[in-house]
Amino acid sequence: MIRFEHVTKRYPDGTTAVDDLSFEVARGELVTLVGPSGCGKTTTMKMVNRLIEPTSGRISVDGEDISGADPVELRRRIGYVIQQVGLFPHKTVLENTATVPHLLGWKRSRARERAAELLELVGLDPAVHGSRYPEQLSGGQRQRVGVARALAADPPVLLMDEPFGAVDPVVREHLQNEFLRLRARLGTTVLLVTHDIEEAVRLGDRIAVYGQGRIEQFDAPAAVLGTPATPYVADFVGADRGLKRLSVTPIEESDLEQPPVVRLGDTLPRELGARWAVVLDEAGDLHGWISAEQARERGTVREHARRMDAWLPLGSSLKQAFSTMLQHDAGWIAVIDAEGAGQFLGVLTPARLHEALRRSIDADAQAIARAEVSLESIASTG
Repeated sequence: MIRFEHVTKRYPDGTTAVDDLSFEVARGELVTLVGPSGCGKTTTMKMVNRLIEPTSGRISVDGEDISGADPVELRRRIGYVIQQVGLFPHKTVLENTATVPHLLGWKRSRARERAAELLELVGLDPAVHGSRYPEQLSGGQRQRVGVARALAADPPVLLMDEPFGAVDPVVREHLQNEFLRLRARLGTTVLLVTHDIEEAVRLGDRIAVYGQGRIEQFDAPAAVLGTPATPYVADFVGADRGLKRLSVTPIEESDLEQPPVVRLGDTLPRELGARWAVVLDEAGDLHGWISAEQARERGTVREHARRMDAWLPLGSSLKQAFSTMLQHDAGWIAVIDAEGAGQFLGVLTPARLHEALRRSIDADAQAIARAEVSLESIASTG
């Protein structure tokens, strides 16, 4: 969808901002460009919509060499979101969102209808916020409007330059979650610039880690964290990259243990053969848990079962699992089916969590599936 072929940007004073850059962003992919200030990542992004012209090389969007395109028309076909948002202060939220459709000649009614639809998609009620002006919105709300405006004309490509950097951490995480949900629905191709490796890891399908004007590693987040290509990348992602990798390593069914299980309608078994058992309902869905001490009481499982608070669906990240264990002071968490219907699959313990992380790192190093990594190979890397 976006292709860079030996692209260089050199300024008249001799400064080389981007040096012989070649990479490709696939259709529907979100690629994050991450690196320190002045490394060339923003220059790279601005060359896609010709806000900056390359000195040499070729950039194509959807197979078209953009050097032959009219810059104004090109920018109307490419969504653009910046940290400062750049909303027009004299226009309402609805008018701001409809800006590009108006410029493309859409009928007023169609443009406003599309603007209202996008505001709803980014979590703003057009009936409440549509008539307000930017100064009447919070920073997070203004950022949402900026995203809605960039998507209003259904652009195939969206460029985002530090889009969530101007808001506090809590709002930033919420905006990131909303953006991921929105992108999953729209399937837009995204190039996103950030200096924050955690944001890059969280959002990107692939990450381009920049040195000075060059990409040091272009890979999936888990690979960048688990097997840095150079000492520079290892230093940039940080000594705690193992912890960061938890956020991009999903829980798989092979990571789970199978504890004793009892049903709600069962008579208390007296002996569990373990310190606790998982309680399921008649359909096999997760209900709660029961301790060995409770199992020795009289009556039914239903009368003594405890509520299960520490649980997650399959596919959740190991970071979420670790956080859930800490939040509930739990020695394990229950894992249910990915569809969220409640079907119990097994439990994840701290030992299995650690094993899953080591399997993931070893799998990337050997270019094999995680399930193919043996326990012996894990032990040999310790």
